[in-house]
Amino acid sequence: MPLGTSGAADDGATAPNPKAHGLLSDEGGYQSGDDRSRVQAYQHHWQTPLDLLSLVTIWFVVVPAGVITNKHDVYLILIGARLALSAIYATDITIRTALAPRHWYYFRHSLLAVGTVFFPSLRVVFSLRLLRSIFQRGNIERFVLAAGLLFLNLTAVVYFFERRAPHGTIKTIGNALWWAVVTLTTVGYGDYTPVTLQGRVAAMLLMFVGFGVLATITAQISSAFIDQAARARAKEPGGTDSETSRHEAQLQAIVDHLARLEEQVKHSSPPS
Repeated sequence: MPLGTSGAADDGATAPNPKAHGLLSDEGGYQSGDDRSRVQAYQHHWQTPLDLLSLVTIWFVVVPAGVITNKHDVYLILIGARLALSAIYATDITIRTALAPRHWYYFRHSLLAVGTVFFPSLRVVFSLRLLRSIFQRGNIERFVLAAGLLFLNLTAVVYFFERRAPHGTIKTIGNALWWAVVTLTTVGYGDYTPVTLQGRVAAMLLMFVGFGVLATITAQISSAFIDQAARARAKEPGGTDSETSRHEAQLQAIVDHLARLEEQVKHSSPPS
């Protein structure tokens, strides 16, 4: 979802809806009567890839390069990659500003998107539109993808901050993955625990992801059972269709009876 304070659809197959997302909406970038079709067409093609990019690189923009590595050459590569990420976000807001009918007006009302050029971690805010859409019914594939990306990102954040922490227990990627799985499933053995502030914040976020995973999967399974039961009733003789007809007939009989009572009351009332 290319983003800014930009409106976009939750599903790549539908047109963006600039009024639907509050802070994430691009409504402020237009005035009444402005043609938004060019910006929306651009967003329709690029907003989901850009949101996925921001999800994939959460760990990359949250963890300082000096924490990830102490090797000078690798450090320079990481800095170069982060500059490239900023360049991608700068290109996005530049294209959208150029396509907008009122360029400067649009730019001034997309300051959060401009901020992502200098602070790429802000871009994650726009991915909330993608995350919100994964909880819609029928999006189980998107849900699995986004939840998996969040899981791996938070695991990486904990690993990089914890591996050199004094008195820390999460020293290897294997330790981090085991801890993350135990935390995500709410088992909580306690054999590995984060000790740094950053690691504990990531752990709290992972717990919320675990709650969301559990709630969503439960809802999907329940919905599937309910749909199966409804289809089975519809196929049975006297099923859903006949039940609906019977209820409609009963309601009509009640209405007719009330009409007759009203008519009787009118005839029996004394003249005024």
